[in-house]
Amino acid sequence: MLAGEFINRKSVLELFLKKYAGITIALTILVAWGSVLWFLLHWQVDFISPLTYLAVLVMMHLYTGLFITAHDAMHGVVAPGNKRLNTVIGTLTAGLFAYNYYPRLFPKHHQHHRHVATDKDPDYHGGNFFLWFFSFARQYITVGQILLMASTFHLLQLWFPLENIILFWMVPAVLATFQLFYFGTYLPHRGVHEPENKHKSGTQQRNHLWAFLSCYFFGYHYEHHDKPYLPWWQLYKEKDRREGAKETR
Repeated sequence: MLAGEFINRKSVLELFLKKYAGITIALTILVAWGSVLWFLLHWQVDFISPLTYLAVLVMMHLYTGLFITAHDAMHGVVAPGNKRLNTVIGTLTAGLFAYNYYPRLFPKHHQHHRHVATDKDPDYHGGNFFLWFFSFARQYITVGQILLMASTFHLLQLWFPLENIILFWMVPAVLATFQLFYFGTYLPHRGVHEPENKHKSGTQQRNHLWAFLSCYFFGYHYEHHDKPYLPWWQLYKEKDRREGAKETR
């Protein structure tokens, strides 16, 4: 009887986690970003200590997680059974990342998927890295964002030390922007025009630890374009499936 009850409870828990996994993971990233940032804004900065620079990298990774969560919301996979909640989470996570505006990002991202690596793709540019990044930034960075960031920067100085704000609030957001561009746009789409590549997208070699650290598995980019309904935390499974299929040929 006890064994049966345990199995039933385990099944219920598994079903709950499966149904609400996207929301749970999104909230985990949100809480981690907020709590770590709060801690670091109060932290005594020591420019000699390597922990200071490790903290910057941790915040960069969490900022990237915010944007990846907003990206998944654009595909409706954060809260697939609740469109309104999915939009709220996407809007919140995008906004916390340097005041990105979700309703502006949403149509541009789907335009990217419909017209990948063409003149109609807002994420694509045929030039070198710097020209491409400049074109990318023009598409997504607005004067309103800059003004809001400047206002928040001055407001935060009322409560927190200047070096903490710069190191742990500003710098990680800038670094995460480069990280997302490099691993999520530039590397996957540069020079990929082979007719047999229907998604005009490359993919990282299979290394799940590096794929997670570099961009939340978003370097598995062909897999994302092939199955955009998969959340970021399922892309490694699709990578395994595709690589396994190649090995059996």
